[in-house]
Amino acid sequence: MPRPRIRHNDYSPLVPAELGRWQPSLPVSVVIPAYGGQSRLDLTLAALSAQSYPAELTEVIVVDDGSTPPLRLPEIRPENTRLISSGPGGSGPAHAVRAGVAVAEGTVVQRLDADMVPYREHLEALLRWQHLTDYLVTIGGKVFAPEPPLTPEQVRDAVAGDTVESLIDLSEAVPSSTEATIRRLDGLRASRNPYHVCTGPTMSLHRAFYAAAGGFDPEVRRGEDTEFAYRLAQLGAVFVPDLAARAVHLELPSQRREGAAAVRAVQPFLANRIPLRRDLRKERARIWRVPYVEVVLDVAGAAEPRVRKAVEAALTGTLPDVAVTLVGPWSSLPGQGDELAELELLSAGFKDDPRVRLADQVAPTAFPVPFRFTGPVDPPLAPDTLERLTRIMVKERLGLLYFRLPNRRLAALERTEAVSRARLVARPDEPLTQVIEQTHGVRHPAEHHLADEAEKRTLRERLARIRP
Repeated sequence: MPRPRIRHNDYSPLVPAELGRWQPSLPVSVVIPAYGGQSRLDLTLAALSAQSYPAELTEVIVVDDGSTPPLRLPEIRPENTRLISSGPGGSGPAHAVRAGVAVAEGTVVQRLDADMVPYREHLEALLRWQHLTDYLVTIGGKVFAPEPPLTPEQVRDAVAGDTVESLIDLSEAVPSSTEATIRRLDGLRASRNPYHVCTGPTMSLHRAFYAAAGGFDPEVRRGEDTEFAYRLAQLGAVFVPDLAARAVHLELPSQRREGAAAVRAVQPFLANRIPLRRDLRKERARIWRVPYVEVVLDVAGAAEPRVRKAVEAALTGTLPDVAVTLVGPWSSLPGQGDELAELELLSAGFKDDPRVRLADQVAPTAFPVPFRFTGPVDPPLAPDTLERLTRIMVKERLGLLYFRLPNRRLAALERTEAVSRARLVARPDEPLTQVIEQTHGVRHPAEHHLADEAEKRTLRERLARIRP
């Protein structure tokens, strides 16, 4: 499947098929996590039975997350529908979705709430984008309305006949706040962090891309959709909302039902796992699950006191949530020679510090950490270097920033989503820097000249050497 080069989240180069005038080919697995609410589930399945997307390409997996009494499959449902249990080891939407995707067979996974009435073209509208490339996350639209006294037969017929609005009174429906954001940001094309509006009730993506991001995290009890979307963003995803994929959510928004308590319940999960939420990380002494910046230092041949100074500088700067990776031949320890002796001292000093990792190589990207600094041990970073450089990256939306340290040596700061995107779309042997320039932008030192290119080649070679 082709992978076009999309800059930031501007998916304008992609042209989706016209609804009703194309031939779908990708099988889809609709995964519905459900807890209680049999009557609403019945309406959701009735609506899915009347979708314009081909029935022979659609499977529906309802995941009962411990309902009492257990859920059942109603008579009116898509032909290929099955009901499974979320299984032991947890509960909640993320746990249930993981169980559903684990048995899914479709190329594309569509996550859908168990209290949604999707319009006839809902799946088709989202899936037409998934036929274009495999690193998109498509987001459907919705309005919120109380559950009306309807039968599954009525819903099936209304969806099939495109008369949902004559069946459900939407005059007092609550619009989705995410849709207002989508419209304000030109369909998210102008969004700096489009993952913010990727909420769970209706979203689709390729199953392989889902797996590459690690799937929904069952430890995240609230805000699991936003946390997963953040990881998808770091994997290079492009987020495409399609408001032609309409639906009625048979419930008021959680913020409307629970007020400030709903926001408060989500914040600890997002603060610990989404470093870009700087507003939630006000406790400077904390060690967070996902740091904001990974500092990678190649310590091969470096004296132990110099490395300790470099690590201290990185961890005590004005940017608090930083992790350090020291790259060297650690697997050769214990051994002979002055270099290995220095490494043994470093290993003894840092092996129990949770903020410092010893690695023979580093991963191709810093995923899920949003930024990675790579530079020499000397000189140690100034206190405000990382904070200042990340602000530049955020302000200018750069994917890669080359800069000079005080001793004139060259270092680099990478944006993880840009490196991940480049790895997705680059041709074999094509320099990633060239692709990042196209998708996110590269900033060079002010005194850019031929000597810089030689230094950059040296830096790129060092990066390649410490990565698998």
